[in-house]
Amino acid sequence: MSAETTPSDPTLPRHVGIIMDGNGRWATERNLRRTRGHQEGVEAAKRVVIELEKLGVEFLSLYAFSTENWRRTEEEVSFLMALVARNLRDHYDFYRENRIRLHHSGDLAGLPPDVRAEIAAVTRDTEGYSGIQVNLAVNYGGRNEIIRAFKRWGDRGDADLTEQTLASFLDLPQFPDPDLIIRTGGEQRISNFLLWQSAYSEWIFSPKLWPDWCDEDVRAAIAEYQHRVRNFGGDR
Repeated sequence: MSAETTPSDPTLPRHVGIIMDGNGRWATERNLRRTRGHQEGVEAAKRVVIELEKLGVEFLSLYAFSTENWRRTEEEVSFLMALVARNLRDHYDFYRENRIRLHHSGDLAGLPPDVRAEIAAVTRDTEGYSGIQVNLAVNYGGRNEIIRAFKRWGDRGDADLTEQTLASFLDLPQFPDPDLIIRTGGEQRISNFLLWQSAYSEWIFSPKLWPDWCDEDVRAAIAEYQHRVRNFGGDR
């Protein structure tokens, strides 16, 4: 479902989604442990959040951990879960100084208790902030979200199911559909990210690994989006 307000600059995307790919490869290319790449990826995320807010983007979804990422080695999964919990806790000053409101999408039930507790705390403690709204997609999969939305709808017992009705049962119905989705790291797949919401999103695939992303990359992606013509199935 789309939020009712409109951005001050109609050529800007209101909602940007990012598949932050390439952390492990970044580390491997430098003969470092893969965990170092994930740490550097967190710093890249902070840079990108700040630049998008400066540009006037209202909503950002970051694909932090997918439902498929559990297939990685136990060591890497354990590190990623600890990294999520620690960074949610340790970056409160960053959220406060920049008035960032945090949200979560994904299957909370499948996460460790400490991660669930940190997600609950940060979403509660930042809910009054008026800056960019950031969705952390943790234990998230687009198919899984749609199934959970169907279950929520079924539990309510509505007889009539429409696209608008189902959208209202997605994880973050208050977020508009993403106008632009960026995937870094050179791969050109959607990887189960925002499947329902991205029906008419513009996509940009960047060869640059996520830890190397900086302000210039953000501005270049937004500029490319602004040159796209979006007709949503109609004639140009």
